[in-house]
Amino acid sequence: MNYSDILIKPVVTEKANALREQNKYVFIVQPSATKLQIKEAVARLFNVKVVDCTTVNVMGKVKRLRGKPGRTSSYKKAIVRLAAGETIQAFEGV
Repeated sequence: MNYSDILIKPVVTEKANALREQNKYVFIVQPSATKLQIKEAVARLFNVKVVDCTTVNVMGKVKRLRGKPGRTSSYKKAIVRLAAGETIQAFEGV
């Protein structure tokens, strides 16, 4: 798997912005990606030192459309903690 294929998109929310103060960055990742693959992808793509990686499988919510029950898409979220003093410049401009 290519490094750019592992990370789908960054998460830019109020909670994710609050985590950036703790040197933690949040990404939506491929559901089949492992923690080691995610750590290496972030390290190689952004040239930073990754200390820790936490993953969360987010289940889709149950919704209704025209009276029929359905479900939104499930996804995998990764919270990556960087070494002290490291930042990802792409997030700082947001």
